[in-house]
Amino acid sequence: MSHSRSLAVVNALIFDGSSPDLTPGAVEIVGGTVAAVGDLTPAAGATVVDAGGKVVMPGLIDAHFHAYGTSLSALENESMSLSYVSLVGAARLRSALGRGFTTVRDVAGGDIGLANAIERGYVVAPRYLYTGAALSQTGGHGDARPADFDLCCPGGHMCEVVDGVDDLRRAVRERFRTGAHAIKVMASGGVVSLTDPIRVPQYSQDELRAVVEEAGRRGSYVAAHAYSPESIVHAVSNGIRTVEHGNLLDEGSAGVMAEHGAYLVPTLVAYDAMERRGGEVDMSPISKAKNKEVLDSGLRAIEVARAAGVAIGWGSDLMGELEDDQLLGLRLQLEVESPLDVLRSVTSVNAEIIRRPDLGRIGVGAAGDLLLVDGNPLADPSVLWDESRPRTVIQRGRVVM
Repeated sequence: MSHSRSLAVVNALIFDGSSPDLTPGAVEIVGGTVAAVGDLTPAAGATVVDAGGKVVMPGLIDAHFHAYGTSLSALENESMSLSYVSLVGAARLRSALGRGFTTVRDVAGGDIGLANAIERGYVVAPRYLYTGAALSQTGGHGDARPADFDLCCPGGHMCEVVDGVDDLRRAVRERFRTGAHAIKVMASGGVVSLTDPIRVPQYSQDELRAVVEEAGRRGSYVAAHAYSPESIVHAVSNGIRTVEHGNLLDEGSAGVMAEHGAYLVPTLVAYDAMERRGGEVDMSPISKAKNKEVLDSGLRAIEVARAAGVAIGWGSDLMGELEDDQLLGLRLQLEVESPLDVLRSVTSVNAEIIRRPDLGRIGVGAAGDLLLVDGNPLADPSVLWDESRPRTVIQRGRVVM
């Protein structure tokens, strides 16, 4: 898409994505890219947004989003027609943009068709980085079949069951052929899957290494769904770069993550929302029991990771109707992190995770993705999740919401 116009946000307090200090001034965006920051006079003809002394910050990044997560039933997600799933996914993406998320990383789903529709302007959405269907072993977290169902594996929307080194190599190559940003594997059991214990590591060493090797050759990386210390160590020791969820992390596994430079992407709001709203989305008894196992440990995992020196990102992981709780995940992470740490997690740290130095910051050369909020989130973080307070979303130098 073409973005030649100029826009300036003036009379603002600027959070640049990392600094603890807010800087008064203006941000000028030309051609979709930040051209100047500071005490400046907007260019003639520029669209001017007067912040009125409020805070402007980088657009938020959700590093664990599911556009195609239309339901908490994995079998339903994989069985619905792709046309329906993609239309619902487009609506979910638009809602996320309205909340201030100008970039999302879809770590189980998405495809080049949806990505092209977004890029060509047919769908109003955040910048969209997708992994394609996550890879799962037979009977793993991505295997949607209940134990008593005698059927072939449905799949391909959010997860695909792939076993063995050779087949995994082919699957990874196919994802990169069709535009995947990174690769997602299921390295432990999960909450919504019905046949796998949460703590047991999934995929063999050889299988994980094959996936990591193929991703590395493409200059990319692998994200792993993993909860338990055993599965986290198994994943990270075999080259996994980001651990998704990590609720049962302990000191030993956190040390392994720090040693390998792996990132933690906690998704606290998913478990909180399922606990509070499981009835309205018809969660299975198996999933409810699993959710209780990981719910209370998520906050502790963040504390353990921080103490070990692990870089901490942020993700939502909300499925079905629970998507409207997305911003509440910021409030939950604030229970154990400072406002500055949480702001960094959802901007500059997430930008590091997705290897996009042009995102998650405000500075010359950065992408023109901004969020203007009604207050100072360092002093009053509720401005981030209180949707009754006005916010302005700017993407590629244009006011979009």
